[in-house]
Amino acid sequence: MEKIDNLDKKILSILSKNARIPFKDVAAECNVSRAAIHQRVQHLVEAGVITGSGFDVNPKSLGYSTCTYVGITLEKGSMYKDVVEELQHIPEVVECHFTTGPYTMMVKLYARDNEQLMDLLNGKLQGIHGVTSTETLISLEQSIKREIPVHFEKL
Repeated sequence: MEKIDNLDKKILSILSKNARIPFKDVAAECNVSRAAIHQRVQHLVEAGVITGSGFDVNPKSLGYSTCTYVGITLEKGSMYKDVVEELQHIPEVVECHFTTGPYTMMVKLYARDNEQLMDLLNGKLQGIHGVTSTETLISLEQSIKREIPVHFEKL
């Protein structure tokens, strides 16, 4: 990962609070030109520092009322990539992590209701070759969602 300087950190701090802020406003806050901001942001994207931008859609507005974390144990850890490939075909799976601890991997998924959740678990996840067991944790409420803070020195 490439080193980023203080101006990059300030830009990231501003954008992490509001990704839709116009570059002219970022430029004014950083005391540089709009072109400089545009070039810096483009460089941060190309370097993989900024990995995305967009809107967060509330899953409940689409009818997905159940947020679930599923710990998955695999027959062998080396099967992880093959299992991830299968999980890619399940649109309700929104995150997947290779983990330490009691599970080989942890996925986050959304279901419309308990019936769909049961189908996702029994009909899809547990049917993937290499999956030996799953443990399901239902999220009752998401209390915090944020980006990691970007610390910078005052310019």
